Amino acid sequence: MIRFDDLALFVRTAALGSFSAAAREADLLPGQASAAIKRLERELGLRLFARTTRALRLTAEGEQYLDTAREVLDMLRQGRERLRGDDAPLTGTLRLSAPSDLGRNVLLPWLDVFRAAHPQLTLQLLLSDQVADVFREPVDAAIRQGRFDDARYVTLPLLPDNRHVLVAAPDYLARRGPPTRLEDLREHEAVLYMVGARAYDRWNFEVDGQRQVVHVRGSLLSNNADITRQWALAGHGIAYKSWLDVQADIAAGRLEWLLPDHGEPFPIQLACPHRRQFSPAVRQLHALLAERLQARFAPP
Repeated sequence: MIRFDDLALFVRTAALGSFSAAAREADLLPGQASAAIKRLERELGLRLFARTTRALRLTAEGEQYLDTAREVLDMLRQGRERLRGDDAPLTGTLRLSAPSDLGRNVLLPWLDVFRAAHPQLTLQLLLSDQVADVFREPVDAAIRQGRFDDARYVTLPLLPDNRHVLVAAPDYLARRGPPTRLEDLREHEAVLYMVGARAYDRWNFEVDGQRQVVHVRGSLLSNNADITRQWALAGHGIAYKSWLDVQADIAAGRLEWLLPDHGEPFPIQLACPHRRQFSPAVRQLHALLAERLQARFAPP
């Protein structure tokens, strides 16, 4: 008889590509995870993984069985949630991935509120400026910024009207003067954010419903979004930032909003693997964060 714990270990091992990683996540020894997969393979009468000393990959049969395993586990989860009802206390673990500056500067107090309302729930917050893959990484949901079109995921809006805006410190503008049109950005110093190993130096704007790209230059680059904000605050150049990240600086006069008629949509949303429904913990967290974000950061 197939054990559901073995099925869950198979799904996580496939996602993480490692018996050891799946074992750590389940608080097991690596040998126990390997034994569980071998037990499942005996029950099915086929090999799920091709094993070498350096790699672990799904066989063709394993790829085919993976979708079935996910569906079975989802059906079990949904049945458990229906039996518990919507008013049941939230339990278990919720793993959330978020951009680092958003997590540190905005989410932490709201997550404290969420935890206080659900004391039996364990919350794991993973902060990174790298885009989380909720199929491979041990997360239940990920906060994503920007346009996102991937049929594998289900997304719920958090701040749909958020956008990129141009900002600079008053002392930089006193030295260099403000740009009066998008083309002027080519003559200014930009503080740049790196996506992977590449600088994001082609800034996109929507002008009269059309996309316009301006190639900017800068001698300061970072893969941390909050560093680009700090460089802008220090007067090192113009930044093209999420409204959410710089709204407080604009309100306080630390940064000036440049060319306010120009920007690019940059919605914030909550993404989960494509499932028939979100878990109660994800649904309730989404409701809280959407309410707080839209009340505080809705662009003018």
